[in-house]
Amino acid sequence: MKRTILTMAITAFLAGTMLTGCQSSADKVENAQEKLLAAEDKVVAARQELDQALRDSIQQFRKESEAELAANEISIAEFKVKIAKERQENRARYEKRVAELEQQNREMRMNLEEFNDVQRDKWESFRVRFKHDMDEHATAVKNFWTGNR
Repeated sequence: MKRTILTMAITAFLAGTMLTGCQSSADKVENAQEKLLAAEDKVVAARQELDQALRDSIQQFRKESEAELAANEISIAEFKVKIAKERQENRARYEKRVAELEQQNREMRMNLEEFNDVQRDKWESFRVRFKHDMDEHATAVKNFWTGNR
């Protein structure tokens, strides 16, 4: 008799656990939909934050590049003043190099102004290429009087 009561108690306990622990399929679907909507909202918010961060990065890069280009223009203007004091045989060579530097500066400024794509892969490739060109141009400006290019 004790065994029968113990078996019935265990059976009742397991049945009660199963009945209270199980959700209906409608409840499961509803919970899954709620979780999916919450996850979609998080993805949308994360994309918006990423897009804003990318736009901020582009703006910061533009400001820094504009400052570098302006500094190059000042250096080129200073070169012109110094060239005017040079001997005639050196003046033509220096004027040609200054004209090349001015042209490069204008082209880089145009490239910077024309770029308006906010796609991450295009931005990264543009940024790397532009930074490389800026570094080469800065070296050419820095080494203007030494004759190194």
